[in-house]
Amino acid sequence: MGKIACANVLSDLYAMGVTEVDNMLMLLSVTTKFNDKERDLVMPRMIQGFKDCAQEAGSTVNGGQTVFNPWLIIGGVATSVCSNKEFISPDNAMVSDVLVLTKPLGTQVAVNAHQWLDNPDRWNKIKLVVSEEDVRKAYLRAMSSMTRLNRIAAQLMHKYNAHAATDVTGFGLLGHAQNLAKHQKSEVSFVIHNLPIIAKMAAITKACHNMFNLVQGTSAETSGGLLVALPREQAAAYCKDIQNQEGFQAWIIGIVEKGNRTARIIDKPRIIEVPAKETDGELW
Repeated sequence: MGKIACANVLSDLYAMGVTEVDNMLMLLSVTTKFNDKERDLVMPRMIQGFKDCAQEAGSTVNGGQTVFNPWLIIGGVATSVCSNKEFISPDNAMVSDVLVLTKPLGTQVAVNAHQWLDNPDRWNKIKLVVSEEDVRKAYLRAMSSMTRLNRIAAQLMHKYNAHAATDVTGFGLLGHAQNLAKHQKSEVSFVIHNLPIIAKMAAITKACHNMFNLVQGTSAETSGGLLVALPREQAAAYCKDIQNQEGFQAWIIGIVEKGNRTARIIDKPRIIEVPAKETDGELW
């Protein structure tokens, strides 16, 4: 949870192409529902996870605030002092650009499905489309994805001349795409055709009568990927470079066309199962 929170905080800078982080603050809420033993077991691990992730990003945690609260909460602030050349303004998408997504969707579905393993009423709704092993593997994939930094994707935005980007988190893919489109200088719109989704999560959301709105693009993500507008001729190389450096896929999911600063997902988007096939002993 600490690592996920830290990675999520950092993505706000990474979406601007900022890769060097000068300092981080940790904001921590210790739940009053914990007894002393639970608190002393859980909280140090959460704090360490946050600090480890900050260190991976080349930064350190110096400051923050801790409070008692009914809810267990962790978050933070990441700051960087940089020159104009070190960040990419997120408002220069151009007609003929393409849209790239750097992590698969479906983290909310994966985490909920994992909780449903202990809830017979919920599990009965999805057990015909997934096995317990499918759900446990999807959960591990979601954890892997949420703790992975978008730092390399941000670095490569400079190399491949990205025009705009946002991280994909609580408002879902479509929510963040709409917000990004709304703030473009040019009269453009985003059209999304492809949805890379953690394997089996699309089947779960369908079995639940689309309660997550995953395919509709409004399912919340936590510490999701970057949605990047790139020149068409450089997008494939950007995806390949991420694959070569990190060992993870990125996908061209849509286009930028002339329009009125809106974003939409086509009626029947192509669902890309991630990974496309299972490999024994490998998570992805």
